[in-house]
Amino acid sequence: MTDPLFGVGAWFAHAVFAVLVGVGLFVLVDDDNLVKKVVGLNIFQTGVFLFFVTSAYRADGKAPLVTGPGPYVNPLPHVLILTAIVVGVAVTAVALALVVRIYGEYGTLREDVIREVRAAERASAAAETAEEGSR
Repeated sequence: MTDPLFGVGAWFAHAVFAVLVGVGLFVLVDDDNLVKKVVGLNIFQTGVFLFFVTSAYRADGKAPLVTGPGPYVNPLPHVLILTAIVVGVAVTAVALALVVRIYGEYGTLREDVIREVRAAERASAAAETAEEGSR
């Protein structure tokens, strides 16, 4: 029996994986908005999940709970991806909580503006320290 995922479907799944990982990585590296960076991380994770699930596919595979002659599908990659999804949701929640705290502290979500504000704060703290040391 021919496997539908070994033909065009396999190439399509791997192409979608490459596009998702590429777009996610591009957003992580290129964008200055912190919320967009979190979204880019989620897109990247989704691409990796797709790669693992599609690479675990086996032609004519059955669930390992079914008795009878195999081939059987290895459940380990699917279990790992389920765990990774839970970890990804937790990482997203923590990242968004940090973004909210950063916005409350600096009043912006742009990384370049936050760096400028922090550099100005460090410069003023260094000037105050030098002033106190000269007294």
